[in-house]
Amino acid sequence: MSKASPSLSGLPPEATRALAALGEHLALARLRRKESQREWAQRIGISVPTLASMERGEPGVSMGVYATALWLMGRAAALGDLANPQFDLGALESDVRAAASERQARSRRGRAARSERSGG
Repeated sequence: MSKASPSLSGLPPEATRALAALGEHLALARLRRKESQREWAQRIGISVPTLASMERGEPGVSMGVYATALWLMGRAAALGDLANPQFDLGALESDVRAAASERQARSRRGRAARSERSGG
């Protein structure tokens, strides 16, 4: 068993719920394929206890295990979109704030220039 990481014990509740949902979805995918935990674990290259941990959505399971399970069900390509910049709302909000700030600065410079030209 690996050591508990501080980042795992402080996982945000939303991330915990998302991992639990992912684990449940992976378990359902295995069951729909009528494969036992033993068969699925062998195909992924992990132990049955690790597979059970993955299916519970435990955060200590490596990303590679999740990626291999997704590959087995034909969904590995979805991993590339998880952090796609075009869906990064935090960065988008930052870009919008920066553009608004730049717009305000340009307006101030424009007003100052017009004021100088008019002799004011």
